Amino acid sequence: MSGYESTVPDELGDPAVRGAEVPEPGAVTIVVPTFNESGNVRELLRRITESVPGRLPCEVVFVDDSTDDTPEVISKVAQDCPFPVTVLHRDEPVGGLGGAVVEGMKAATSDWIVVMDGDLQHPPSLVPELVATGERAAAGLVVASRYIKGGSRAGLAGSYRVAVSRAATWLTKSLFPRRLHGISDPMSGFFAIRRSAVTAAILQPLGYKILLELAVRSRPRQVTEVPFVFQDRFAGESKSTAWEGLRFLRHLAGLRTASPVARMVAFGLIGATGFVPNLLGLYALTALGIHYLPAEILANQLGVAWNFCLVEHLLFRERRRHRARWDRVGRFALLANADLVLRIPLIALLVGQFGMGVLPATALALVTTFVLRFAGTEALVYLPRRNKAGRGSRTPRSRTPRRTA
Repeated sequence: MSGYESTVPDELGDPAVRGAEVPEPGAVTIVVPTFNESGNVRELLRRITESVPGRLPCEVVFVDDSTDDTPEVISKVAQDCPFPVTVLHRDEPVGGLGGAVVEGMKAATSDWIVVMDGDLQHPPSLVPELVATGERAAAGLVVASRYIKGGSRAGLAGSYRVAVSRAATWLTKSLFPRRLHGISDPMSGFFAIRRSAVTAAILQPLGYKILLELAVRSRPRQVTEVPFVFQDRFAGESKSTAWEGLRFLRHLAGLRTASPVARMVAFGLIGATGFVPNLLGLYALTALGIHYLPAEILANQLGVAWNFCLVEHLLFRERRRHRARWDRVGRFALLANADLVLRIPLIALLVGQFGMGVLPATALALVTTFVLRFAGTEALVYLPRRNKAGRGSRTPRSRTPRRTA
């Protein structure tokens, strides 16, 4: 069954067991996304117990996508914790680690939310300092950074991972220089944010870089940083894979093309790349002896298919749910081929009726049909369908997780 289930036993609702009430605003909710971290959670909760509740009230919310016994281990250890511990187990890990963090933020009850990994590479002892720094600076976001004085990436094992981290940091800061101004470590997964600064409805997380998502889509006005030393993983193996790297690049593309103008530019660049499969297909078909006219028509479909795949995954990933795949394919192909049909009559009109030269008329026709095709793709392929009442298409209701402290 999809949705969320609390895996903390009901008897933990007894005040004698939970040891503390759900914290009032002004305390901290620690959100920990987990995926097969059964070897780490006992030590993580022990260190949180040692360093956090003595300085400020806290609660811990685990959002778990595990396929092992991590939820059971958490529920067992939680019985000895002097603060509320909640587990939200997701049967469908939508959005990956970033999606898990957003769900944890929705469940938070405190003014401050601290996000940290469950592998102890983020030291729990720094949680009170993150919140205190945010209060002193009246900040909405406090980033634990490896790249300011006093910080270190010592636990980032291997030259390959160091190189990947450096490249990812450089790339993101190059793509979003204004939004990431003042954030030296946009790849950090350790940060504190005021709950009032989180607008969950606008977040579209993909993969594990949730700080980047927050900074670009709903960055608070005041941001500050605290240095931290990236620790060695306590137990288990890193979840970083080549697939996560691809998801990160897709996430970057989605963030960078969020505005209509940027999306139209990207749409044009994708269309330009479609000439490659088109020309290769034309070469292959004519080499087989097919007449160039039907060969061009068939080869054009290769370019259409190529463009559709890139547009689907890079520009309109979040809008694919509005229509069935076959419907999107059909509409996209129709618009792409209509572009060819419209262009020739438009060139003839510009030359014959308005006296334009062939080259400027062709250029104007290309620009005109491109803009029309982009607008048509957004409006006819990827905008939500209207129901009979004239309202937007329905989105499935999500179950509210049963919360047990």
